[in-house]
Amino acid sequence: TSRFWGGGSDSEDEESEEEENSDSGDDEMGGGDASKYLAGDSDSDDSEGGRRVVRSAKDKRFAEMEATCDEMRNKMKINDWNALQNLFEKANKQLEKAQRLSEGSKDPPRFYIKALMSLEDFMNATLANKEAKKKMSSTNAKSLNSMKQKLKKHFKIYETDIEKVRAKPESSEDEVEAPKAKRGGKFAKDSDESDEESEEDESDEEEEEEIPKDTAFEKVKSKLEKRKEREFNVDPAEISWDMVDKKMKEIIMSRGKKGIDRAEQVEALQYLSTVAKTIPQKLEVMMHLISAMFDQAPSMSTHLPVNIWKRVVNNLLEVILILNENPHITMVDSIDPDSKPTEELEPDTPVQVWGNLLAFLERVDDELFKSLQCIDPHIKDYVHRLQDEPMFLILADEVSKYFNRIGDMTIVSKIALRRVEHIYYKRQDVYDCLAKLTKAKIDSTAAAKAAAAAGEEEEEEEDKDEDEDGKDLGDEEEEEDFTPALKNAECVIPAGYVFPEDCHQVMRELTAFIYAHGDERTKARSMLCQIFHKAIHDDFHTARDLLLMSHLQENIQHMDISTQILFNRTMGQLGLCAFRRSLIAESHGCLSELYAGGRVKELLAQGVAQSRYHERNPEQEKLERRRQMPFHMHLNLELLEAVHLISAMLLEVPNMAANAIDSKRTKVLSKPFWRLVDNYDRQTFCGPPENVRDHVMAATRYIQRGSWRKARDMLVGMSIWNLVPQKDSLLEMLSSKIQEESLRTYLFTYSSQYNSLSLDSLCTMFELPEATAHSSISKMMIAEELPGSWDQPTRSIVMHNVEPTRLQQLAMQFSEKALMLVETNERALDLRSGGTASSRDREDGEGGGGRRKGGWSEGYGGGKGRGKGGKGGYGKGGGGNYNRDGNRNNNNNNSNFSSQRPATGGSSRYQDAYGSYTRGPFGTGSLRSERGFVSGRAPPNPASASSGAGDFGSRMVSLQMSGGSNSANWRSRS
Repeated sequence: TSRFWGGGSDSEDEESEEEENSDSGDDEMGGGDASKYLAGDSDSDDSEGGRRVVRSAKDKRFAEMEATCDEMRNKMKINDWNALQNLFEKANKQLEKAQRLSEGSKDPPRFYIKALMSLEDFMNATLANKEAKKKMSSTNAKSLNSMKQKLKKHFKIYETDIEKVRAKPESSEDEVEAPKAKRGGKFAKDSDESDEESEEDESDEEEEEEIPKDTAFEKVKSKLEKRKEREFNVDPAEISWDMVDKKMKEIIMSRGKKGIDRAEQVEALQYLSTVAKTIPQKLEVMMHLISAMFDQAPSMSTHLPVNIWKRVVNNLLEVILILNENPHITMVDSIDPDSKPTEELEPDTPVQVWGNLLAFLERVDDELFKSLQCIDPHIKDYVHRLQDEPMFLILADEVSKYFNRIGDMTIVSKIALRRVEHIYYKRQDVYDCLAKLTKAKIDSTAAAKAAAAAGEEEEEEEDKDEDEDGKDLGDEEEEEDFTPALKNAECVIPAGYVFPEDCHQVMRELTAFIYAHGDERTKARSMLCQIFHKAIHDDFHTARDLLLMSHLQENIQHMDISTQILFNRTMGQLGLCAFRRSLIAESHGCLSELYAGGRVKELLAQGVAQSRYHERNPEQEKLERRRQMPFHMHLNLELLEAVHLISAMLLEVPNMAANAIDSKRTKVLSKPFWRLVDNYDRQTFCGPPENVRDHVMAATRYIQRGSWRKARDMLVGMSIWNLVPQKDSLLEMLSSKIQEESLRTYLFTYSSQYNSLSLDSLCTMFELPEATAHSSISKMMIAEELPGSWDQPTRSIVMHNVEPTRLQQLAMQFSEKALMLVETNERALDLRSGGTASSRDREDGEGGGGRRKGGWSEGYGGGKGRGKGGKGGYGKGGGGNYNRDGNRNNNNNNSNFSSQRPATGGSSRYQDAYGSYTRGPFGTGSLRSERGFVSGRAPPNPASASSGAGDFGSRMVSLQMSGGSNSANWRSRS
């Protein structure tokens, strides 16, 4: 048998290599010349009589140099650049010695020039082969780099000689053949004295030397390839159980060592799996084979090559098939070495084999996930890789059936979660395409098997005819048994497998099993996947109920990061579902937390955002990139942003109109939306909208002005809606919502200017059905947002004048600010006096101040303002007051509040704005405008807003306090 199966094969190879190196070393040191002279002496004693040849010193030097060049050619064949470097230096020294002996020309011999040319060609071929260069040792690579520089230098020196040789390459054949003939006797004698094993090696060398020089760099079989042929072409009848077990242990012990070729180990284990003597032994070899295949992954940051991944899947399917055919064999994680199965076991005896199918299945899933992360999603390779996903689902189903048969339900629940995570984000139409693809693969596999069976029958008939010619095809047939398996890059679907067609049924079965047998984390992830699956199929109420019953939103911050990412994805999809079902408030509630911090990409694991406030080290960046979702699982960020901003717009614009006078009392529903509106209003010039944000802000401005048609056209015209499955129904819903909220905004803004409003005119203005308009107005009345009632005979709304006038509202605000100012002054007094002021002094606001420095003057405020300020705190007295920080301000006029007598003295900030005020709280301009109100002017008709006459947004005044608490600098927000 081959040394592949014997013990100590490595030591024998090392000994043979040492012998070869020692022989070559003797030749270099002159041992070869001694044997030559001894041979000459023995020849002189022969009866035939040998002729002694006397050579000059120059010929001897050229002969030595030619031998060195031949040895360099041999080292090229094994890619030994370290030896090539030493031989090249040796040949240069020999050339210098030969040139000293030559009296005439100093030209180098032609064989030396040819050696230089061969070295150059070989060096260029080595540098072009990047894979082989990466596998070089550090010493070999270093020698290659130094040889590159030396050859470049020598080529400049012998440039003319090289051109001559290239012009006439065949002129020195006789010169080269003579020394070889002289050395033939020596090689023959050495081969006679060697043993059988060295005869084989020298015969291989002689075969290599017989190759002409012109074809010396063609592809020839290396010693490793010849050794593989001898090892793998052994008759299986000669292989025993112990030989396979011993060789398997030897390969296992060498795993992970430096310099070990992992691909060669996989190839050896693949061959061992074909020659294993028992089924348990075959299973054990295949488990180690799969583990060795996973070792071929370059690093944790990159994925396993696709062809190796497919081979792993095929091997796992074969393992499952063997386990199903042999129920008495079970796999366990840990096993006692003494209880290892041997060849003497009786049939159907319970056997335990080492192996962890769950770990291998999870690794297969992780490698598939990483490959989808790394491959560019915009090329065909990504689509081709997605087509391998059904193979994982089939493998997971087969492994689940095996563990279900042996009764391990915990592992079955973990496998079920893996299957759920591959299905939950697919709609039914996408899943149908997946099932159709799998069915086509099953049919093609069956057809290929039938064609292969027919081809085998034909080959058997041809082999019978060829056996008569005496051909030995055993080696080729044995090699073909495992070589195609190594190169096979297609997954084989088990025969008779039926892929489930209804994804809803699959999700129900898998999640129900997980809820019954899974742990807490598995149940939580399964619940989130089920909610996501319900949301993409527009079953919002069921998804919402599942989320509320599970209470995941309360404990999600304590779970792992991947589960938190899944929760964020689920909430985003739930918000999209609510928007498609026209539930605007629910949609905004689901999406508001995602957009609260401005880190949507990070929260959804769809990108790594660079922040100047948070620096991450390389390890944190690697971990974050490993958590990124593949491209086909992304939620469209533009669609999410559009839904969030439109939902906020439909909720906030009526809210802003209802609280236009006192913006401090406005309940902010969406802070990001308010910030965007403020930034948009501050812009001096607003160009045409370019992105989703600009479209929504422009639509907001149109709704505030009453141009609801322009707002509808602006939002409906966005191209992002092409990503929505039911585009027409969604746009129709969006248009109706814009009309309803525009109606609410109009009523909030102008209800105080009407005594009554006709329902028919409102329906005509906003093109709403009567039932919809009646329902919206009735809801406003019930919620006490609209002070009015229905007059059924006239089909109109009768307004109730219960709202305070504009002056009354400003007076109330004035009193509140004054009260805040007094409280601030009291705190400043406590800080100054150290809390020693008597309560009598504080309560007596009019007389108490007179007992201190700077008391009350003429019963008015002014002065130091030490009292409570309830009676004379506003007036014409000068002096100073204390602001919120306790600092004293000296002003000629008391604070910045406007005088209660606007016609005489004081500030006239509001004089123009309210000089001609009648009853409505809104005017034709902001408070900074000098045009004032027009008495009895009716609001414009929104139906004519497109012509510019219906711009009622300029009449929506929002006052905001600016500066300190003791100032009343108001600014308007249009």
